[in-house]
Amino acid sequence: MMGVISLFPCLIKTMKPWKILGIIVGCISLSYASPLTTRIKDIVSVEGVRENLLIGYGLVVGLSGSGDSLSSSPFTRESLVSMLERLGVNTRDKMAQMNTKNVAAVMVTANLPPFARQGSRIDVNISAMGDAKNLTGGNLLVTPMLAADGEVYAVAQGSLVVPGILAQGRQASVQRNVTTVARVPQGAIVEKEAAFALNSKHIIKLALRQADFTTAQRIASVINKHTQKNLAQPLDPSTVQVHIPSGKNAFDFLARIENLKIVPDCQAKVVLNPNSGTVIINQNVVISPVAISHGNLTIQIKESTQASQPQPWARRGKTKTLEDTQIHIREASANIAMFKGTTLQDIVKGLHALGLPVHDMIAIFQALKSAGALQAELEVQS
Repeated sequence: MMGVISLFPCLIKTMKPWKILGIIVGCISLSYASPLTTRIKDIVSVEGVRENLLIGYGLVVGLSGSGDSLSSSPFTRESLVSMLERLGVNTRDKMAQMNTKNVAAVMVTANLPPFARQGSRIDVNISAMGDAKNLTGGNLLVTPMLAADGEVYAVAQGSLVVPGILAQGRQASVQRNVTTVARVPQGAIVEKEAAFALNSKHIIKLALRQADFTTAQRIASVINKHTQKNLAQPLDPSTVQVHIPSGKNAFDFLARIENLKIVPDCQAKVVLNPNSGTVIINQNVVISPVAISHGNLTIQIKESTQASQPQPWARRGKTKTLEDTQIHIREASANIAMFKGTTLQDIVKGLHALGLPVHDMIAIFQALKSAGALQAELEVQS
């Protein structure tokens, strides 16, 4: 579909929004002429094989006067004093005299991938906690990263990469993106592994990323047909339980079945976003026979000022200004579109006949749902 659209970039820029929607949905309709298949691995996840969230608190040093103000960020001051004490420098008696702005307290977060081994590296995200203005040029000091069980699973340290830019002068400043967040690519070393013995499992559960009764049944049927045994059975719309055959390795068995292909099913749904003017319609949407009328009412108000002067040679009289208001009301003839079909292509043809912009289509879909003619779930995003 993207290949078709990319052939006409100049044409699309000058098109009406409803025409662009017609092209996109038309391409989607063509793709649905034959059922599309997808691999099982792309729509499910294996229970227990997941990421773990890590968090830590640390200090960033080396900032050029853009760090935390120690007077308004007591946690930064206490952390700095504690760090220096661990390094053998006693500054607690002189805390009141500390006035550096080259240090910032930050929160460090990361995702520990499944099966990450000791010594492997992961990316970390940095977010300022205090009143630091810019983290550019900073270095993160050694920061232990904890999981939900309170154990240290990784240690982070390294130079920060800040995506934002901040330029300041005496009277003006320019900022692009946020300068108080940063990343340290490969900045954390895994110190502890999240234990998960996959090969010892005799039963595994496949969790569907989008729960659906039909899709769950199809996954179980494809696995049973491939293995010629009744090994898989759906437990609920989001879970399929699979028994590992005796004498088989769970890892090898998963590698075999995850590439099996099925035709996933989905609920009829229309997604609307009034802010961006986005309308998404999936292939299962059905509209009952209905007529839609759409017309435009234009009101034009024109204000003008005219001068009223006395007649020539008049003995008395003053020049006055008179306000003139003209109001014109014009109502365009209404367009009427008949929805008689039930396919996605019929819906697009009906909207095409009305010649509507995207925001008007959003209002029409909401009215269709209220009238009971839209046989689909309607989701309005904010």
